[in-house]
Amino acid sequence: MRYNVILFDADDTLYDYAQSEAFALAGVFGEIDQKCTNAIVDSYRRINQQLWNDFEQGIVTQDELRTARFERLLAEHRINCALDAEAFSNIYIKYLGQGSFLMEGAEKLCSQLYERGQRMAIITNGIKEVQFNRISRSALCDSFECIVVSEDAGSQKPHEGIFDYAFDKLNHPDKSEVLMVGDSLTSDILGGIRYGIDTCWYNPQRKANPTSIHPKYEIHTLEELHDIISSE
Repeated sequence: MRYNVILFDADDTLYDYAQSEAFALAGVFGEIDQKCTNAIVDSYRRINQQLWNDFEQGIVTQDELRTARFERLLAEHRINCALDAEAFSNIYIKYLGQGSFLMEGAEKLCSQLYERGQRMAIITNGIKEVQFNRISRSALCDSFECIVVSEDAGSQKPHEGIFDYAFDKLNHPDKSEVLMVGDSLTSDILGGIRYGIDTCWYNPQRKANPTSIHPKYEIHTLEELHDIISSE
C-alpha cells in the first residue's frame, strides 16, 4: 500500500455535520417550544463557521466558541427563553452528540480498508464529548486505531501540535507513509502540508480552490481514495 496510515478528519469528511447540526438545533428549540426556522439555521451556520475559523487561528478558545455562537444567535433573532447561552449550548451539545450521520460511502470505505488491515485514525478539532459520542454510535466505531481531538492535544489543526500528538499515539510512523484526508483546505490540508505529510482534499461539491493551499490529491467521492492508497 502507498500509505500505511490514513488520518481522517471527522466532520464533513466521514460524518455529515450538517445533518447532526440540524438534528441538534431542532432538539434544543423543541425544548424551549419554539420553531427552528430556516433563517435561524442559516444564521447559526454563518456564526458558527466564523467562530470555528477564529478557533483555528487561535483567536478564541473552544469554551468561548461553545457559548459565543448562541449568545450571538439569540441576540440576532431576539429569541427570548428561560435559557441563557451557556444552558442553550449544553442542551445543543447533548443533541449534537446523539446525531451520528455518515457521509455517503463512509461506512463502505472504512469497512473495506479495515478488512485490508489499513491503519486509520481520526484527527479532529471538534468538541471531545460530541465526537466520541457520535463516533461510538456509528458503524465506524471500531475502525480507528485512535481518535485524536484538539482538546486532548492542546492544539488544533492546522497547527503542528495536534499532529505531534497524533504521531505519538501512532508510534511515530514515517511521514512519507501517512496521508491526511479532509474537507477543509485551511484546517486539514494546510495542517498536513505544514507537517510534511501528503494530503487529500475531499471535495464532493467540486468547489473551486481560490487559495494558495495545494493538496497532493483531490477526490469527489470517498470511493476514489482506494486508488490513491493502493498506488505505488
